[in-house]
Amino acid sequence: MGLSRSPFSRLAVVHILAVAGDTLVTMALAGSLFFSISPQAARGRVALYLLLTVAPFAVVAPLLSPVIDRSRGGRRALVIAGAATRAVVCLSMAGHLDGLMLFPEAFAVLVLSKAHMVTKSALVPNTVATEGELVAANARLAVLSVLAGFAASVPGIIVLKTLGAPWVVRLAALTFAATAIAGFRLTRPPRGADRIAMPAAAEAELHAASVRMAATAMGVLRAVVGFLTFLVAFSLRNDDAPAWWFGVVLATSMVGSFLGAAVAPKLRERTAEERILQGSLAMVVAVGLLSAWIGGRAGFAVLAFAVGLAAGAAKLAFDSIVQRDAPDAVRGRTFARFETRFQLAWVAGAALPVAVAIPGGMGMGLLALLAAVALSSYMAGLRAFHHRHPELPPARRR
Repeated sequence: MGLSRSPFSRLAVVHILAVAGDTLVTMALAGSLFFSISPQAARGRVALYLLLTVAPFAVVAPLLSPVIDRSRGGRRALVIAGAATRAVVCLSMAGHLDGLMLFPEAFAVLVLSKAHMVTKSALVPNTVATEGELVAANARLAVLSVLAGFAASVPGIIVLKTLGAPWVVRLAALTFAATAIAGFRLTRPPRGADRIAMPAAAEAELHAASVRMAATAMGVLRAVVGFLTFLVAFSLRNDDAPAWWFGVVLATSMVGSFLGAAVAPKLRERTAEERILQGSLAMVVAVGLLSAWIGGRAGFAVLAFAVGLAAGAAKLAFDSIVQRDAPDAVRGRTFARFETRFQLAWVAGAALPVAVAIPGGMGMGLLALLAAVALSSYMAGLRAFHHRHPELPPARRR
């Protein structure tokens, strides 16, 4: 199965390049938007950035999903157009890293990045032979994402240290241009496969209790990721820690995400998806309390690793629950809807440490408390659901 022949491998190449470009943009913004100014100014700028990310996502999903599901070849076209647009925006952003134009440009890159993630998820089923391969394919893409982020960070750091943040953004533009070119080699879906309407019964099934509960648990984990990201950022800035310490915490989170994606398929062979979600929340509770006790930069690194692992494994479990319990005929709409909700959860979590100065130890304890409440609620909901539906097979009631 070569990279030039396999539909999945072609999608993997496109996704690797897109993730590499996103990583470079993140590094450039971290070096210019955040760490180059005072913590007080950074707090105001980041708050503005978060506000810019919230409202449009309520519009993106209903506008994007019909294109994904109804337009023949629309998913492939969206990948190409999104990557090409990000390349152009990054070239413009290179000259505005210290100006107000940076915010709408960064916002555009963020929206297009989310659009790519949704479209990629909708494309995966067209690259595998059977539905049984979906979770393994998602896991491989997740692992490749982490590897792509690591690979892109090496030249990104070199360019950032030698030439500065503007050239990192220009390197991202080149990477996105390569993504667009690679997108032309994506396999087109079969004729008529995209033109599927969602019947009322499928709409009701999409809101099935099992999916709703899993989405709530996954949303809490996304909120935890957003909260921890900015809790770490402002804590390190207030402690006058060097910028590379943020990179250390980011690296531990990426290692955790990598391991989560690697072990989730094996876990599914031994237990149900719901148990993986419960275990992920339980891990955040336990490690959150441990990290609060450890404190300091080491505590942040330990917690970032655990949250990355938990979120990585939980996302694959959630995808499997959606593929199992929600209609599979309109995956674009499904992924667009849930990814939008998860993005809003991430922003809501991130907004708290941006709006309020929270000590690091207290913040880690709050994360543990939030995960504990979510775990208790999810377990209680599952018990009630299984009590109402005793006809479900044992694999669904574990």
